Amino acid sequence: MKNKMSKIFFLLLALLVINGSCFSQISLPKMFGNDMVLQRNILIPVWGNADAGATIIARLDNKTATTKADEKGKWSLKFPKMKAGGPFTLTIEETGKPKSKITFSNILIGDVWLASGQSNMELEVQQAKNSKNEIAHATYPKIRFLVVEHDKQPNPLNDIRSGKWKICDTTNVKNWSAVAYYFARKIHCDNKVPVGIIQSSWGGTPVEAWTSRSMLLTSPITRAKMLGVDSLRIDAGDLAADSINWERIWNIVYNPQNNADKTVPKTDFNDGNWLPVEMPALMKDFSIGNYEGMIWLRKKITLPESFNKKDLTINLGHPEMNYSLYFNGEEICKNVWNSNKKHSYTIPARLVRQRENLITLRIAMMWGGGGLNQPAEDLYITDSSSKISIAGKWLYSKNQETDFPKMNNYQYYPAFLFNGMINPVIPYGIKGFIWYQGESNASAAYDYRKLFPMLITDWRQRWGQGHLPFLFVQLANYMKTKPQPSESEWAELREAQTLTLSLPNTGMACIIDLGEGNDIHPKNKQDVGQRLALIANKIVYKQDGIICSPAYKNYRKEGNHLRISFTNVGSGLSTRDGKELKGFAIAGKDKKFYWANATIKGNEVIVYCDKVTEPVAVRYAWADNPECNLINSEGLPAVPFRTDDWKGITQK
Repeated sequence: MKNKMSKIFFLLLALLVINGSCFSQISLPKMFGNDMVLQRNILIPVWGNADAGATIIARLDNKTATTKADEKGKWSLKFPKMKAGGPFTLTIEETGKPKSKITFSNILIGDVWLASGQSNMELEVQQAKNSKNEIAHATYPKIRFLVVEHDKQPNPLNDIRSGKWKICDTTNVKNWSAVAYYFARKIHCDNKVPVGIIQSSWGGTPVEAWTSRSMLLTSPITRAKMLGVDSLRIDAGDLAADSINWERIWNIVYNPQNNADKTVPKTDFNDGNWLPVEMPALMKDFSIGNYEGMIWLRKKITLPESFNKKDLTINLGHPEMNYSLYFNGEEICKNVWNSNKKHSYTIPARLVRQRENLITLRIAMMWGGGGLNQPAEDLYITDSSSKISIAGKWLYSKNQETDFPKMNNYQYYPAFLFNGMINPVIPYGIKGFIWYQGESNASAAYDYRKLFPMLITDWRQRWGQGHLPFLFVQLANYMKTKPQPSESEWAELREAQTLTLSLPNTGMACIIDLGEGNDIHPKNKQDVGQRLALIANKIVYKQDGIICSPAYKNYRKEGNHLRISFTNVGSGLSTRDGKELKGFAIAGKDKKFYWANATIKGNEVIVYCDKVTEPVAVRYAWADNPECNLINSEGLPAVPFRTDDWKGITQK
């Protein structure tokens, strides 16, 4: 009886398998869906899976395309070229299977751009400048976004983890890349064409993570590291553990552990074993190395009698990362990626004591950052008529809360983001790429001269659409302004980006005037997106009369003066603030640079310095955060440059 039942069970199972195969459903990758934008003026690729050998019929508007699935059930087809328009309906079905049919509606034909990079590409509209007003007016039904979910993989995937095309409105736009949105908006309005953005970005990631394994193996810069990753045994459990730990980290950041917020801010808490630190200070100024976790700081301060029974204002200057502020034991604020640049808060009069008062700060230390930026003058308490500094000695501890779990951070591994977030969207038809990345490669800027062109070549080859336009953003000004000419990793990274313009059909948006010295994520993304779009209008959409940033052309020597010529001057050069030129430095054979006097003569700039009688090199805006003000008639900043090829600080 038992054997008979077993035979019946296996017979039923076989029938189910056979029956299931008969009703196998045709499928497409997740990036296809309602409301999508398909690329105009090219053969439009569509692909998916079905039964092995099945005949596939697809219809888009009045166009029909047919193909057969291979022995593994994979199929692909291409529709004829179409002009911009819509909305249309796309249907795909297997012949002989009336129930195996997929229909997508409200499809537009237009221009599709892939937007990628790290956090400045990922920064959302709701986090950027003037967000409330921008969101309130973001009704553009012919702009559509597909945001690819973060995914890091040791091997190339054929489908994205998740993502869905969404129409631009006041709800959806909030979480989209601000740079990509402002780019798309200008392209759409200027060229009267539907625009689709495939957003595939991840903060803090290096260029190697976005490049394919096969390309990385072609360079001695990356070959050994890539082979080292190949030897690792990484499975789904490892990736899942990293994702879980990432959630745990954010839970710690957002929610104080061990009831620390109930005890540490109290005035009677014992901080006798805490360590001193002079504030303002960043992670590198603490005695904690490259720490990742929550730091608590306390400072006791005596306020003048005139402050008593008044509402006061406390200003924290320029904090990095998330923080919470307490005064005499009570929470004043909890800052979660606040874009408020001043970080000023009201201390209610009821909390102010005549004698000693206590300020407590809980702040995240992550990604090598955290703490309070200079200058010290921006740390104070005021009653609006006088100020009391809160800079100077504070006490800190890193042992009050649960440690961050250890992260492998696979998103930094070479090829892992290409595998999970780029390969799955190939060969979706696109117009080109926009890219904002480089901060994570600044310490190895010289290598970026090779790595960045490698990525561009890699992507173009894989899409198979020729020299697709590749438009990118040069790094903004950032960090402390230095009083004397000096070497700079960020300047060398910008130079590597400029050199990449030697590749065909590339364009660079210079934003050396849009940065914020105390914030690696400058909030003015409107101008960034618009400058990218300006370049697209010039080199992609072939609009006449468009001038981009002035760029160094050549120089000639006249005695102890250097006369510098530029391209893209428009109707002339000038200064952004109407003041004398800043940012030029010259050097002799000793390679020591001095600030130069600089004057505009027509379309040229003449520089000299009494300390350099025989100048051989000139640099402009060569610093992390340079003071520079040269612009053209369009108001666009001159691209930083140097005429020398002396060995930099990132060249091995």
